[in-house]
Amino acid sequence: MEIDLPDVLAEVSAQFARYEAALVSNDVAVLDELFRKDPRTLRYGIGENLYGHDAITAFRAARSPIGLMRKTDKTAITTYGRDAAVASTLFYRDAWGGNRVGRQMQTWVRFAEGWRIVAAHVSIIDEPGSSKEPGSSKVLGQKP
Repeated sequence: MEIDLPDVLAEVSAQFARYEAALVSNDVAVLDELFRKDPRTLRYGIGENLYGHDAITAFRAARSPIGLMRKTDKTAITTYGRDAAVASTLFYRDAWGGNRVGRQMQTWVRFAEGWRIVAAHVSIIDEPGSSKEPGSSKVLGQKP
């Protein structure tokens, strides 16, 4: 299996960028399109477990469009062959005050209709190294 074929990587990267733009602008139509229309598609969110495209679209329709802006970091996209990929990114929202980090992973598969997300996971944790991290003895602003 060939990993990270340049043309496939470019295709998935473009779809990931399209997803990100739709997410922060609350373009629900594009978000709904990019998730595979299938009852086996799933999305584990910050506070919800969504099974099937219908549950995912219902969640998007009901979600508030306020506060969706975010900054991403350490985005990693890896393709496997010509028809599968995993996209991962960290994300930050100003409202979190700098001590929280979001994590997002998506499994993308190429179908006849194009690249679609078949599984996604979103979570938020304390920023590693922050004073809230379990077991951390680091105090913010204090030199080691």
